[in-house]
Amino acid sequence: MAIQKIHIPDIGGSADVDVIELLVAVGDTVDAEQSLITLEGDKASMEVPSPVAGVIKAVHIKIGDKVSEGTLICDMEAEDAAPAPTKTVEKTAAPSPTPVHRAAASTDEYVPRTTATMPGAGAGVYAGPHVRRYARELGVDLTQVEGTAAYHRVTAGDVQDHVKGKLANGGGSGLPDAPDVDFSKFGEIETQPLSKINKLSGANLHRNWVLVPHVTQFDEADITELEAFRKANKAKAAELGARLTPLVFLMKAAVAALKAFPTFNASLDSTGENLILKKYFHIGVAVETPNGLVVAVVKDVDQKSILDLAKELVALSEKAREKGLSLKEMQGSCFTLSSLGGIGGTAFTPIVNMPDVAILGVSRSQTKPIYDKAGKINPRLMLPLSLSYDHRVIDGAAAARFTTFFAQQLADAALLTLS
Repeated sequence: MAIQKIHIPDIGGSADVDVIELLVAVGDTVDAEQSLITLEGDKASMEVPSPVAGVIKAVHIKIGDKVSEGTLICDMEAEDAAPAPTKTVEKTAAPSPTPVHRAAASTDEYVPRTTATMPGAGAGVYAGPHVRRYARELGVDLTQVEGTAAYHRVTAGDVQDHVKGKLANGGGSGLPDAPDVDFSKFGEIETQPLSKINKLSGANLHRNWVLVPHVTQFDEADITELEAFRKANKAKAAELGARLTPLVFLMKAAVAALKAFPTFNASLDSTGENLILKKYFHIGVAVETPNGLVVAVVKDVDQKSILDLAKELVALSEKAREKGLSLKEMQGSCFTLSSLGGIGGTAFTPIVNMPDVAILGVSRSQTKPIYDKAGKINPRLMLPLSLSYDHRVIDGAAAARFTTFFAQQLADAALLTLS
């Protein structure tokens, strides 16, 4: 037997990820690949398994700590065996600790120890940072919420159930609960569980819809010249390993508009009394995956060429659909783009992706008869724009000016370059 230091492995480049569960304690005997801790970011949680079998001699982190690759987890008296490669396991459901070999008394000691280490509002309550933010934004006191997960951990669903209960009992607007219907009495049914991404996205979208007073501004952009330029350079871009889609031009136009209208490149602080203006330009792009919608974030768009953005967007989109994005690749957006142009539709009302204050949706472009200044009708390719915004920060006049400026950028010949 030898003492081995167990560290956080490669977690996809993410840094300062929250520890939300300790699944072992000093004295526990664990097997190789048995989970030691659970980490959680904004949209994903993961378990870190042990690379070896042995006995836990010391634990160096606690719930609420922020960790990165290389952070020391524990000391283990390892069995004489070659260590297995350490890997993280993406969780698909609420955390459920693997049973460990310890006496019942030590289990009782473990639970209060984990609940007592959580910092901030609701101290003494076992809940992850995502759930704590969610509760804080809804004005929910976590000490009043009953946790239904392992070790009485409070989940986002528990917070929602608590709010529903308050509403039903006159503690809010008095809205009734959704009806519990037995659909099988009407015919054959099939129950299909939501994917993890859908569950997490659903909670975020619900929060955003409830907390943000949404208004949507509709407009159109003339992309006749832009589309001609894109098609003329599509083959050249492909030779350089880039897929030249309309989205990369939208990203560049978004940066120009955000520079011209700084309040769109901002976020409200947690008090709702201060506006945080951002000096960087990270654009979120909604990506459809087999398991649901995710938002990939392209960093420093203002510093990259059209070709650079085209290459990066392809790589992020493929990773999102096939392997999954790291937490770092889904964080830090200033403004979000959601394109349904490849599918259809004339307009839609996207939901603001908090903490952003605006999101732009684009639908399928159509050729329309447009009058020029001389009164002559010309066929022009028009792109529908749908700008949803947080009315606490942005008023209607500013939104109209933003979409007008954005449309002018797309029609500007200066944008028609691959550099």
